[in-house]
Order: sequence, then structure tokens, then C-alpha cells
Amino acid sequence: MRILYYDWDEFNGKDCRDAMVRLGHQVDTIKVKMEGYDLTPEFEKAFAEKINLYDCVYSFDYFPNISEVCQKYGMPYISWVFDCPHYTLDSHTTSNDVNHIYLFDKRLYNMMCSKNIAETDIDATISSNTQGNSRQSFKYSPLAVNAERLSSLCHDLDAETGGKIVYQHDVCFLGSLYDNEYNFYDQVNYLPPYLKGYVDAVIAAQERVFGADFFTEDAIFSDDHVRQLREYIKFEETGKYEINYDNVIRDILRKKVTVNERHHILEQMGKRFETVLYTTPGARDIPGVCNMGVADYTTKMPKVFHRSKINLNITLRSILSGVPLRVVDILAAGGFLLTNYQEEIAEYFVDGQDLVIAYTPEDMIEKAAYYLEHEDERETIALNGQKKVLENFAYTKLLPRVLSLE
Repeated sequence: MRILYYDWDEFNGKDCRDAMVRLGHQVDTIKVKMEGYDLTPEFEKAFAEKINLYDCVYSFDYFPNISEVCQKYGMPYISWVFDCPHYTLDSHTTSNDVNHIYLFDKRLYNMMCSKNIAETDIDATISSNTQGNSRQSFKYSPLAVNAERLSSLCHDLDAETGGKIVYQHDVCFLGSLYDNEYNFYDQVNYLPPYLKGYVDAVIAAQERVFGADFFTEDAIFSDDHVRQLREYIKFEETGKYEINYDNVIRDILRKKVTVNERHHILEQMGKRFETVLYTTPGARDIPGVCNMGVADYTTKMPKVFHRSKINLNITLRSILSGVPLRVVDILAAGGFLLTNYQEEIAEYFVDGQDLVIAYTPEDMIEKAAYYLEHEDERETIALNGQKKVLENFAYTKLLPRVLSLE
């Protein structure tokens, strides 16, 4: 297959392209500056000069303007979405029949399929294949890793130390704390006390429960609560996109839950264990936790995972059921993973065999204490998890289906 790959400097692009070539595909990249997501003459021209030389266009994440130009030229467009939330999925262009949009979260996948089908004219659906096209736009696939690169890196790391892992950290979390300008909820300081009190109570309660989403439970957080918040939290509606701003409100609150629980869990870890954090600049200090700065994706990050006794996954709450990329990255690097409960993590991996799942914040702390004291169990679980990911979540395993154009 001849693939025109849209390169926007995403961190995992090289891994994916390497796997495509390994599978025997011809891969050429295209980089075009975007001014928003509208299809401009300049953007179309850049693609038009090349597009007919290829069998498909591919990108990580979904770009409406790429879909539009592919629709115009009759070229299949494959998009593999790893960001969540990803609001370009609200674009009307997702119904273009050239689209093959892969989502890694089953609950999001089901929601998007239902949305497209609901928006389809029923009579037209019966008399044509409109419903089939709507269903075909969205597909499901978990995220992937470069098994070859990570296997080689782990082998080299262990060879440096005579086959024995030399640990650098006891407990490690690598990821954003979101306690910056993107924590939009803390910027809203004009809610009436009764409303803020209720929202804060739901946020605090949500922290206590892994694997459930209170913001889609009508008995806990109804559409009326969202309507009240939208009276105070305003959005600039340009009319260009079909963004569901009710869901944006919910995602703002989910991010606030994530901010709180990452801080609270790490603070408790820091009180009991040697705990480090690798994160973006500007993060607030957490007592007892050493901020190690940024670890780049390709070189330093897998070394950190491999040489940490316990790697934490505290899932961004807008990921409703899916396996975060951090999970497969940690396991592929041979790291031991202690994660919050997530529906699809429990579906793909065996708790206590491939990784360890915590069901509450307190459970996470206690399991960290246990596995720091049980090195043999910890190392066996890490090896099992690595084997499963390298066999089942490698790009070379998942890409054939993603690129199949089925």
C-alpha cells in the first residue's frame, strides 16, 4: 500500500511509520501548516499535488480539512485517534464516506456510532446504505507500541547491568498534572455558592470511585446541572463546528477530578515512599515528591519505566473506558504497572498477573506498599505484562486491520 502520512510532529509518528515500512508499505510524509481546521485553497493544493499517487491518507487524530480534501478526491482517509477528548470528532465531516476513524475508547466509539446513526435520515437509511456508511466511519482499536524498538532498548538496558535491573526510583508517575491554564474549572470563580457546592461535592465523590463516570449518571449529574453551569460558563460559538458544549462542560469537570486525584494520590505516595514525578514545566510542587522534569517519549521515557519499581497510571477521566497509551508504554518497556481500575484495562489484562489494578485511591497506596516489599512477584508481573503487550499491542499486530480499509 502507498500511504501519504500527515506528519504534525506527534510524538509517536516515527514509531508508526517504522512499523508501516516493516509491514511492506510505501510511506511518504506531508507537512502542511494549518490555520484552524477549515479547508483552505493552500491546504487543498498541497494535497492535490500528491494525493493521486497514493492508496490512502493517514493521520494520528482526526482533521476535518484532511477528510474534506480526501472526500473531494475520492481518497480513503484513515485516522487513529489517541487524544481524548478530541473535539474535531464533533465535525459534520466525520460522516464523509472516505473516513475510517479508529477510536481507542469503546464507550466513546459506541457514543459516536449512535450519534451518527441518530443524525441519519431514517427513510434514507432504509432505501440506501446511509446507515452502513455512518457505521463504517467509526471503528475501534486499542493503541499500539513499537515492539521492536522497545524490545531492543530493554535488552540493551539489562545488558548494561549484567541482566539485573538497577532501579532508579521506587514509585514513579509520568504525565501531566493539568494544574495550569488548561485546568479551566479553577478559572471559574463566579458560580453561585449552591451550584459550586454541589459540583465540588460530585468532584470529590468521583475521586473516590475508579472506573465509573458520575458526569453521565443522570441521578448524580443531570442535564439540568449542565444547563445551570452553561449559564455561567460561556463559549465562543463560531458556527463552524458542531461541538457539543454540554460534553465540554463535563470534560472540564473530569479534568478537575484528574487534577485533584493525581495531586492527592502522589502526595500520599510521597509521604510513605520515595516518589518521583516526570511532567511538563510549571507544575505545582507536591510535598514529598521529586519533580524530575520532562522525559522525552522515545529515549528517556522507556528507561524511566524500565527502571522504576512501581509505575503509576492515573487515567485522565475523559477517557471513559479505554486503555491509555501510558499503560501499554509502561508494560512494553518492561515496567511494573499499578493502575486505577478501567473497564478495558480489566478486559485486556489479568489483575495480579500482567499488572496490578487498584479500585480506590487507598487501595493504590496499600498495593504500592505491598509490591515494594515483594520484588520477585513484582518482576514476574512486569515480565508477563511486557510479553502480553509486545505480542498483542504492537503496531505490526494492529496496523494491518487499521490499514485494511474495511
